[in-house]
Amino acid sequence: MSDKPFHFKEFTVQQNHAAMKVGTDAVLLGAWAKVSSETYRILDIGSGTGVIALQLAQRCIAEQIDGIELDAAAFEECVHNFEESPWSDRLFCYHASFQEFTDAIDDTYDLIVSNPPYFATQEKLDLSEPREKARFQNQLNFDDLLKGVEKFLTNDGNFAIILPAQAESEFLTLAETYRLFPSEIVHVKGREETEIKRSLINLHFTKTQTQVKELVIEKSRHHYTEDYINLVKDFYLKM
Repeated sequence: MSDKPFHFKEFTVQQNHAAMKVGTDAVLLGAWAKVSSETYRILDIGSGTGVIALQLAQRCIAEQIDGIELDAAAFEECVHNFEESPWSDRLFCYHASFQEFTDAIDDTYDLIVSNPPYFATQEKLDLSEPREKARFQNQLNFDDLLKGVEKFLTNDGNFAIILPAQAESEFLTLAETYRLFPSEIVHVKGREETEIKRSLINLHFTKTQTQVKELVIEKSRHHYTEDYINLVKDFYLKM
């Protein structure tokens, strides 16, 4: 992935030091997560470059948008990207693990988002390589993630996450033990004929019927579907 700055319509993301560069998963989540006029406080768990928090700052009038980032290089880059954005007065990043943050902070949030590390085991991983280390789930397992979300989420709040499709069932089963239930799931495919790659999931504390939808990104190489364009057109320069 490129180290060059990633230019969006209303902000720029510097990414030459962060292990995880701007990618489709993050932009999808930042564009899809539910916001409203009553979304006042937002928490982004594992902020990386800060792209998701920046998207949410563009989309809503939330007074406070907090990020958490453990990796020192990514944290510094996130802070820089926040400070250089049009919404610097509303964005703040904590340099800590989510576990430390959960133990130390007592705030609540109307929306919590996370594009978490998603390797479940160390098999075939080189944890000395920063990008793989950033994606390694043992740094933030689902149990610790959901424990913190249960603590921080307001009664009427939403928790939005993007996961590999194969992790969806395990995650939802565990989420229910923390009183978190899916209201909407979007299965993401690269193309119509390919298998489901990602699951966008919105959870809250009220058990309701889950709306399940599908999002196909491309019709063919660089020929995007209307659904995908409509979701991300406020961000990408060429859409």
